[in-house]
This record gives sequence, C-alpha cells and structure tokens, in this order.
Amino acid sequence: MTPEELESLKEIREMVRDFARAEIAPHVREWDEKAYFPRDLVRRLGEMGLMGILLPEEFGGAGLSYRHYVAVLEELGAVEGGLALTVAAHNSLCTNHVYLFGTDDVRKKWLPRLASGEVIGAWGLTEPEAGSDAGGTRTVAVHEADGWVLNGTKNFITHAGLGGVAVVIARTRPGTDHHGISAFLVPLDTPGVTVGRHEDKVGMRISDTASLIFEDCRVGNDALLGKEGDGFIQSMEILEGGRISIAALAVGIARGAFEAALSYARQRRQFGRPISSFQGIQFKLADMATLVEAARLLTEHAADEKDAGRKTTLISSQAKLYAAEAAVKVAEEGVQIHGGYGYTKEYPAEKFWRDAKLCTIGEGTSEIQRLVIARELIGK
Repeated sequence: MTPEELESLKEIREMVRDFARAEIAPHVREWDEKAYFPRDLVRRLGEMGLMGILLPEEFGGAGLSYRHYVAVLEELGAVEGGLALTVAAHNSLCTNHVYLFGTDDVRKKWLPRLASGEVIGAWGLTEPEAGSDAGGTRTVAVHEADGWVLNGTKNFITHAGLGGVAVVIARTRPGTDHHGISAFLVPLDTPGVTVGRHEDKVGMRISDTASLIFEDCRVGNDALLGKEGDGFIQSMEILEGGRISIAALAVGIARGAFEAALSYARQRRQFGRPISSFQGIQFKLADMATLVEAARLLTEHAADEKDAGRKTTLISSQAKLYAAEAAVKVAEEGVQIHGGYGYTKEYPAEKFWRDAKLCTIGEGTSEIQRLVIARELIGK
C-alpha cells in the first residue's frame, strides 16, 4: 500500500475503534442478553460510510478497499461480534451481489439506500436441506410472462426479520445441476414473503437470524440478477469475499478476547502477585497474541489479493479457516485465564467464546474450507 493508503487505513481504524468503544461497548451486555438489534446505530454506521464501504462513490458508497473493510470488521468485532457480522453480511453478501450482478437500473434503485443504511440487506442461500450442500437448493422460481413466482424456504438468514431486501437463490430449471440455479433480488415487503422462526442463538445474539418463507411470491423480470442459471456461480464468487469478511470478524473477536484476558491477568492477584507473573499464564498469552497476529496477516493477505483483482478461492478459505479456529482457541483460553469468572457474565470472556464459534460455521464450515483448500491444491 502507498503511504497515503496506509494513512487512510490508520485513520479509519482509529475512527471505528473510538466509535466502538464509546457508542457500542457500554451496551454490549444488555444488547446481548435481550438479543436487541440497535437499528439506529446501524443508520449511524451508514452515515460513517461503513454500510457501503466497498461500493463506488457514484452509488453512495465510500469507495474503499478490502484492506479498509477488514480493518473495520476487526475493530467492530473486538467489541461486539454481532454488529460486525451485520456489517459483514450487509456489505459482502447482499450489497456486493447487487453491485456485481444487478442491472444499472437495479443498482441505481437499491445501492444508495443500502449504502446509507436506510435499507439493510439479506442474502438467502441456506435452506433446511441445503447448507454445506449449496447446490441442493429446493426453492424454485417459475418464469411467467410478467416475471417470476418463487416458492420455498430459506433458513439461518441474517437480517431476515428486519432487512428491506434480500438476494434469494432459487432453482429455475428443475432436475438440473448447479447451472439450473438463479439469483433474484426480492424486496421483503413483497406479498408472499413471510418471516419464519427467529433463531435463539448461543452467540452473535444481536444479529437478527430467521427463516424466510416464499409462497407464490411474484417478482418482475428485473428481479433476476445476471443471467438465468448463473446463480450458483455468482454465489461462489460472492462467498470468496464473504469468507474474507468472516476471517476479519474472527480476528476482531480473537483480539477482543486476548485484550480482555491480558487486562484481567495484569489485575487478578493470586498467591500475593498478579497472575500475569506466572509462566503458565504467560505462555497462554504468548500463544494467544501469536494466533491473533498470524490470523490478521493471513486475512490482510487475502484482502490484498482481492484488491488486486486476483482469484482468491484458496487464500479466502485459508484465511477464514485459520482465523475462525484461532478465534475459538483464543476465546477459550481467555475463559481459562479468567478462571471461575470466565464462566460468568460479569466479565466479557464468555461472550467472546460464544461469538467465536459461529465463525467456524457461517459462510462455509471449517470442514468445507478444508475441502475447498484441498481441491484448489490438488485440482478438482
């Protein structure tokens, strides 16, 4: 990066860090316990340019790089993982899909509203029987003269209950392979769209997660994103950037867990001295700090490759796999350092632990990442 880009990166990181500590940190425990989504705060993130951080300025975005983006997610994740997940899913999944594959008219209509935070975007790929098997999509879209009719169910959809619009993946050619799947942009107030069960999650509790049910949902011909039959291919491209997002989120959670453990270890006294003076604790902290730094460097490398316009299938999966599993390990050690207090809600260690686990599941499990990595290395 150029000196100017590095200075810009430092400024945005400091801006988001200060905002997160002042405006988010005081409310984390309350929001988590109530599973409360801070809608007004998301609008403020939009005003700061963070809900359209990757979009060009012509569409109301900030026009920044993936390196800026992963820095933002790390800073948010270090304080509140659920809010970082909201920014990640909105930017890299829904908004990015519309930007890459929408027509000019669709872009002009939706992207400025998404970038401002006026509308929150959802992305509907997962189904009850199509999780890791994304090609097993059963939601169908039937073409009629004036548009498409969608029927089916999507689950574990971030922002399903409060989003204004969703990208929905549906099968348009029954009985075919991945090339029979297409993508549609569906306003969530369209007749025939119903929000199903809201998930009572272990972690990331402020992030809205629910199912979407489509029953004779009619949309116009302009709802089709890109070419008919290209939806699965589009989704795989979107997920490459999405995995960088989750890697950055994981780095943030890991860093937050480490910083909390370090602070506690310096203050907590046993046998007449701070527990940070004991070698057993020191070794844990050393390992945690190293995992955080390694995860960050791998994630930043993936972001640099994305910014350079290169294919990132391998490095995105490597970053996501490593950072997610590092976050779980760091958060678990954070609980251990806190001892009995780590198993209570009086300290933040347990929340980082709960939040971290989702990073090994969402946008492709660790097992799927290993499969992708192996295929890239060996050849399909």
